[in-house]
Amino acid sequence: MDSRTDQPVRLRSARAAIFGVFGINGFLLAMWVVHIPAIEDRTNIAHSTLGSLLLLLAAGAIAGMQLAGPLADRYGSRLLVALSGTLLAVAVIGPGLASTAWQLGLALMIFGFGNGALDVSMNSQAVLVEREYRRPIMSAFHGMFSIGGVAGSLVGAVTIEAGWSPATTLGVASVLGVVAIALCTGRLLPPSAHPQPEHHERRPRGKYSSRVLAMGAVAFVLMLAEGVANDWSTLQVKEHLDAPASVAALAFGAFSLTMTVGRFTADRVSAALGPVEVVRYGTLIAAAGMGLVVVSPWLPTTLLGWALFGLGLSGCVPQIFTAAGNLGTGAAGANMSRVVGMGYIGFLAGPATIGWLTHLVPLTIAMVVPLVCVLVASRFAGIVGRPATQSVAVG
Repeated sequence: MDSRTDQPVRLRSARAAIFGVFGINGFLLAMWVVHIPAIEDRTNIAHSTLGSLLLLLAAGAIAGMQLAGPLADRYGSRLLVALSGTLLAVAVIGPGLASTAWQLGLALMIFGFGNGALDVSMNSQAVLVEREYRRPIMSAFHGMFSIGGVAGSLVGAVTIEAGWSPATTLGVASVLGVVAIALCTGRLLPPSAHPQPEHHERRPRGKYSSRVLAMGAVAFVLMLAEGVANDWSTLQVKEHLDAPASVAALAFGAFSLTMTVGRFTADRVSAALGPVEVVRYGTLIAAAGMGLVVVSPWLPTTLLGWALFGLGLSGCVPQIFTAAGNLGTGAAGANMSRVVGMGYIGFLAGPATIGWLTHLVPLTIAMVVPLVCVLVASRFAGIVGRPATQSVAVG
């Protein structure tokens, strides 16, 4: 078969498949999240105990991220997507079957491990597909993750309303997830299907290069800011403006909506202006939005602030993941796992930091933390640029 006609079909198929994997990941995570109250009741645990058990989920995720990177380098991201995606799909039923705290903790650790491993491997595969496409497409993959999350939330809400038990709903989601991962995996790119970038950044095994550390640090502050928005936006509006809960929820809705829309448009901006500009000006937009949140005494302007914050952040992290995956030949997966892992730690640290600060200052004043974070990211936006010695990647 003529490779000139086969390659576009193969690339389109791989792109659609990795879109599907991102969507499945978002769907399965949302299915767990919407069932948290019911699972908490089933296991008869307090909020404080649930908080402690969620740390096990986080620990499992970080372990999965660090293991998946080197394995993806050795065996290819396609195999790791298949294994970790299947594990995540099977593990999602675990919390629904748990009846005690220790059972839930074990289930969450396995679920977290699968999610962390899939996070790294699917982003590594996305970098490969993007490299052959010769244009930015990474942000749209992350947008599909958001779409999957919305779909999972809606499906979960419907089944809860219909009286389905968590075990039933999560069991059905598990079967669908396994089938969907199997359908997608065969269409992903094998490790030998594409050339690597010519710029090599070789390091001793286990060593972090200064560039990887810098990318990880920027991912840390950006995902810290995103984590704050996820967990505290609604409470900020409720406390600062004395808004009812139904109205306060619009803050997270505004943030999520613009985050999703922005992810589907950031690739075009990156193609036109470059990844550095996406991060630099995106973070400045986010800073303007958070500044508005901090100073606004009115609901419309506060909601506008949260919307700008989501829009500004939307395209930033995908640029960092792309840059990390293109650093060199021998350790692309390992680099990805390190950057993703540092970012994930920031995502977890952000809400906890704000919670601690609220013992000292009002919640709205504590929002200065994510404001400073995005300004720091703007200052170091150049880290996502291609090194001078790196040639333009070709498909």
